[in-house]
Formats: sequence, structure tokens, C-alpha cells
Amino acid sequence: MAPPKPTDIALADLSPWRTPAQRGRDRALKREAVLKAAARLFNEKGFHATSLDDVARQLNITKPTLYHYFRSKDDVLFECCRMGLEMIEAAAAAVPGSSASGLERLRALMEQYGEAMTMDFGMSVTRTPDTALSPENRTELRRLKSQIDRALRGVIQSGIEDGSIAPCDVRAAAFAIAGALNAIAHWYRPDGPLAPAEIARQTADFLIQGLAPRTPERRQRKR
Repeated sequence: MAPPKPTDIALADLSPWRTPAQRGRDRALKREAVLKAAARLFNEKGFHATSLDDVARQLNITKPTLYHYFRSKDDVLFECCRMGLEMIEAAAAAVPGSSASGLERLRALMEQYGEAMTMDFGMSVTRTPDTALSPENRTELRRLKSQIDRALRGVIQSGIEDGSIAPCDVRAAAFAIAGALNAIAHWYRPDGPLAPAEIARQTADFLIQGLAPRTPERRQRKR
């Protein structure tokens, strides 16, 4: 096949119609913009106090335009929470490999988890109860939360096995860690004195101190 003539390329570039790939990218960007605006409003005003009209006004569009991307406010909330949970799942997948101790892997996971709780999508996971969702979306969200819980327990268990984490009830430890990290979403303020990464690091420090094995010296001081 002969290569296109320069004039053909120039004429194609003048077309005012977007290609299917360009339209797909445009849609994805607009959909993400809706989610970002909605997550921020849900976190600031509360899910029930926020309407789709509020979201539309934030984006300078009409409410019917939103229905090109989502069926309902319930679906918008679900997607916000799903994206927040995917951030935490990505943190679990990114922890150091087998060369690191379980405690080191847990610290890395906690720091990334904690930082996710300072972001709009992460906040959505804890600031809005999943009871606000439809039964179908609630079930799916709880399934995603269970996956994160299993990943967290797996890292804790690996630390117990390699001796870097003191023997403990893995289930209780995972619940305590998740509860402490999730709480960041409730008290974090963007205009506060600490950056998100520092908040996550300090929280991980506090939690690690309770999980690290007790040396004889530490046990003596504790008495």
C-alpha cells in the first residue's frame, strides 16, 4: 500500500470530528472529573446532603449531562469508594518482596494506606458508610474490603513467621491497624501542619511500636 500523501495527512488533521480513540479518552477524563468533584463534595458536605445538582454546578455542566456517565448518585458513590479501595490494593501489591521482613513490608503498606486516606477517594471509603449504597453495590464494596483485609493479614502473618512481628492475633491486629489508618480520613485537614506522607509515617511508627518483638530490655522497661 502506498504511503499517504502529505496533502492527505493535512486534510485529515483539519477534520473537526474526534477519532474513536480520542472520544474514548475524552469520556474517561470527563468521568474522572465527575468522580473527583463528587468525592470532594461527599467528603465535605456528606453523601445525603450532596445532590447531583451540586456536582453538576461544581463542573459547570447540567445534571442530565451527568447521566451520560453514571446512572445514579449511588453509582457515583460506589465508584468513588471503589477507586479509593483500589489505591489501597495497589499499596498492598507494591510492598517490598520476599527479601524484606514482614515488619518492613507492613510498614510500607501502612504508610501508603495512610497516605491514601488523605486523598478524596480514600476518604470516601470511610467518611460515608456503605449502608448508603444499594444492596448490590454494598456487597461488591464489602468484597473489595475483604480482599484488602486478607492482604493485610497475610503481611502480618509473614512477619510473625519470620520473627519480625511479635506473636499476636492476626485478625485483631489487622482490624486495629485498619481502624487506625481509616481514622486518618476523619481528622485529616489539607491545611494542617503535617503533610500526608508525614502523617502516614508517624501513624505507621505508632502502630509498629506495638507490633515489634519485645527485647528483654524493652520488657524490663515495661515492667
